[in-house]
Amino acid sequence: MALVTPLSSEHDLETKELAEFFNETLGFCPNSVLTMQRRPAISKAFINLNKAVMANEGRVTSALKRMIAWVSSNATGCRYCQAHAIRAAERYGAEQEQLDNIWEYKTHKAFSDAERAALDFSLAASMVPNAVDASIKEELYKYWNEGEIVEMLGVISLFGYLNRWNDSMGTTLEEDAIESGNKYLGKHGFNVGKHQ
Repeated sequence: MALVTPLSSEHDLETKELAEFFNETLGFCPNSVLTMQRRPAISKAFINLNKAVMANEGRVTSALKRMIAWVSSNATGCRYCQAHAIRAAERYGAEQEQLDNIWEYKTHKAFSDAERAALDFSLAASMVPNAVDASIKEELYKYWNEGEIVEMLGVISLFGYLNRWNDSMGTTLEEDAIESGNKYLGKHGFNVGKHQ
């Protein structure tokens, strides 16, 4: 049960207009944004930050950014964000084999060494205490430039916010996101948990 009830998408028209971004990303406006709009300055700032973080400025693809988000959300245990991230990765063209084997990214042949370095960074940066160390840096610098590393950490940090927001709120998971979670994460015990 959600801590705070989401408002109608009509509640704040500026938020509604900005939230069109999520129609491409997820196919719907997330309940998290509908809850944030109880304070429209927060919902608008969040959407603008999300758009900036997810913009492609280098070689970090939209699909990889969503897989980085999934690894981060998996590390923190946020089922809501896991389902959203895997759904968005699918919608942004992640390979089927990657989606089916995201849990095994460290060893599965569907992932390149560059992708593994990015996903290892996501895992290390999402742990408490933080586990980013010299070996993570060394692997990142083999494949990625500093601007791309900033993009990756932007995704990880954005999802740090979202993981805490949605797990604390118990945000109700949307049906389409549940479907994606079950499809790609179900074999590893995915369930909506508190996000019902």
